[in-house]
Amino acid sequence: MRRFAFIALHAPDWPVREQCRVLGVSPSGYYAWQKRALAAAEPALPAWQVAAQRVFTTHAGRYGQRRLRAQLRREGHAVGRQRLRG
Repeated sequence: MRRFAFIALHAPDWPVREQCRVLGVSPSGYYAWQKRALAAAEPALPAWQVAAQRVFTTHAGRYGQRRLRAQLRREGHAVGRQRLRG
C-alpha cells in the first residue's frame, strides 16, 4: 500500500488522521497496516544466541549444555543454563 507508506513517511510533519482524510483511506486501515509491518519485521537475535549457534555447529552439534555454557562464558556472554535448554 503506497498510500500507507506515504502517510508513515510524513507522519512527523502532518497529523495522520488529516492525511488519511485527504488520501481517502481510513485511519484504522493505516494503523492496522502499521501493526502488520511492525510484526513482519523480525527481531535480531541476541549476541549470546548467535555465539551459541556458532559454537554448537562448529563442534558438529555434539556440545552439551554444560560445555556450551562454559564456552560462552569464556567468550564473555553471561548466560544461565535455563536459557540454553531451549
